[in-house]
Amino acid sequence: MRRLAASLAAVLLLSACSGQGGTDGVGFQGGDGTVTILDQADRVAASTIEGTTLDGKQLSTADFAGKTLVINVWGSWCAPCRSEAPHLVEAHEQLGDDVAFLGINTRDLDVAPAQAFERSFEIPYPSLFDPNGELLLSFGQLPPKAIPSTVVIDTEGKIAARVLGEVNASTLVGIVNDVQAGT
Repeated sequence: MRRLAASLAAVLLLSACSGQGGTDGVGFQGGDGTVTILDQADRVAASTIEGTTLDGKQLSTADFAGKTLVINVWGSWCAPCRSEAPHLVEAHEQLGDDVAFLGINTRDLDVAPAQAFERSFEIPYPSLFDPNGELLLSFGQLPPKAIPSTVVIDTEGKIAARVLGEVNASTLVGIVNDVQAGT
């Protein structure tokens, strides 16, 4: 009986460390890959998010007006983000210039680890630096409340879809295609 209790305790401890479910102690919950796609009639305008990129330039989501925009929230400290990064690069390549990508790096207190992450995974799109999570408060409908999270904004500037947790390239490309098709 004691062996069963010890095994159960180990399983619970390991699942709590896996990034799935629960919170990380700073207000984020682990993502489970849940995908939400809103009907066009249910979409609301996305707030403009602006800030400084990891390379020190000013950037705004308004700079991408008229394009489908994929926003990925990530941290260099996040194991699922490291696993997801090659899939985001692949989706970026598959979707081409008609779809813009933007990262929001959160909870890294210094840009150096985030810049190293982007170099390591050869991230081809910019990321805003958001060490305190302030930019994330701007989302309103379908907030990215897990790390990683991905939000898709349609060509009309409305929040159309969200993935809580890690996403792979084929799923993300499918979501973007659905959003662009008006579903």
